[in-house]
Amino acid sequence: MKVKELREMTGEQLAQQLNEISSGLFRLRVQAETEREDAASEIKKSRRTIARILTVQRERELKK
Repeated sequence: MKVKELREMTGEQLAQQLNEISSGLFRLRVQAETEREDAASEIKKSRRTIARILTVQRERELKK
């Protein structure tokens, strides 16, 4: 997801997205250990998306 898309979301949507991606990241880590070799790139994408969401949340917190 792009930062522009994340900034257009509400706080609740961001929190829900963060939970979904975090749980997906856990599954990817398990898959990477057990079977999939291409999971590493997906893990990297998930981690970056989580960082973007946390950044947008922090920006909103600082504006208040």
